[in-house]
Amino acid sequence: MTKLRIAVRKFDPFETTLQKLWDSFCLKNNIQVEAEMIPLDLHDLYEETITNKGLINGKWDIAHINTDWIFDAANEKAVLDLTSLISENPPQNYPEGWHQSLLNLQQINNGTYGLPFHDGPECLIYRKDLFENPTEKENFKKQFGYELLPPKTWEQFTQIAEFFNRPEQNLYGSVFAHYPDGHNMVFDFCLQLWTRGGSLLNAQNQIDINHTAAIEALDFYRTIANNKKAIHPQSKDFGSVEAGMAFAKGEAAMAINWFGFASMCEVIEESTVKGRVDITELPHNENNKTASLNVYWLYTVGTGSKHQKLAYAFLRFATTPESDKLLTTEGGIGCRKSTWNDVEINTTIPFYHKLETLHENALTLPQTPVWPKVAELIDKMVLKSLESNIPSEKLLEETQNLILQII
Repeated sequence: MTKLRIAVRKFDPFETTLQKLWDSFCLKNNIQVEAEMIPLDLHDLYEETITNKGLINGKWDIAHINTDWIFDAANEKAVLDLTSLISENPPQNYPEGWHQSLLNLQQINNGTYGLPFHDGPECLIYRKDLFENPTEKENFKKQFGYELLPPKTWEQFTQIAEFFNRPEQNLYGSVFAHYPDGHNMVFDFCLQLWTRGGSLLNAQNQIDINHTAAIEALDFYRTIANNKKAIHPQSKDFGSVEAGMAFAKGEAAMAINWFGFASMCEVIEESTVKGRVDITELPHNENNKTASLNVYWLYTVGTGSKHQKLAYAFLRFATTPESDKLLTTEGGIGCRKSTWNDVEINTTIPFYHKLETLHENALTLPQTPVWPKVAELIDKMVLKSLESNIPSEKLLEETQNLILQII
């Protein structure tokens, strides 16, 4: 019997959605095929699909690949160019049904290497019930001399986090994802850099992190990460999923995380903060503007798959407006404009329509085959900054030298 194997990014909403979609797909098309879906953590997912060539040798028919990796995957010829399949049989309302910022990163050398699956740029997630509480507002103004509102600057972010830090109530000022998996701390560093007017690239378009804005970014980040009066004590063990869960369980006043974890607060059973959450753009430095990061997940088909036609047929089904909406109600983030503006979705998740605005400020990481290796170096650098007293200038200089060796 034919069996389709799918490498799934481990996250309950993804797993439940895919199972439901596969069951409906088979029912609708009278297909007797079993799908074996294996949930994998970030690191294992990359290893299985790209490093160990699982997509090339036919071990996986379909895989969730994020846009950090897609350049790599396309260059390795691990994922199928879907161009001809799309022109023969396009997904419903393709490409108009999606925001332009969800169609660019999978376009490599005139090929299309995946369809948008799950999205939601980085944002500031906060407990609006705490921010709107008259007593909290009064106490805050007495203490700091300005109105309690979502922070516009990083200095305000720190003050507000310290103000709401109440370990005795199991409430902390903020929660971060500091688990070194080559992602969270890299993204956090980039956000700190961009909101200070810095860039990952120099004038020659080469990766260069040895400059003033990067020093300020790393200095602030290591200070807040070690500020026991401002952050959740388990931040160092949390990946983005665990940090998102801690927020949903009411353990933090603010979080800098993916939009998806804000919407998850409104739909998952474990959430104790339904109806009490809102999102806004990230704080920034006095003279600079806000920024967000857009990394999204794709459905991809393996070049070694013996069931490419069937795999693509499922991708088309999994990206219809109905399927996209289902992903959202399960706790993921749909990618279609129709989902963002859906009345029912915005009733459940009142801030859902803000996705469009977040995309307007969303930057992306450099598309270069060496990025995963660079990200690993930045990850190690940030971790070292949290665990040592080595000056940021020195850490950045050392890391930049290692980056130059790769480039």
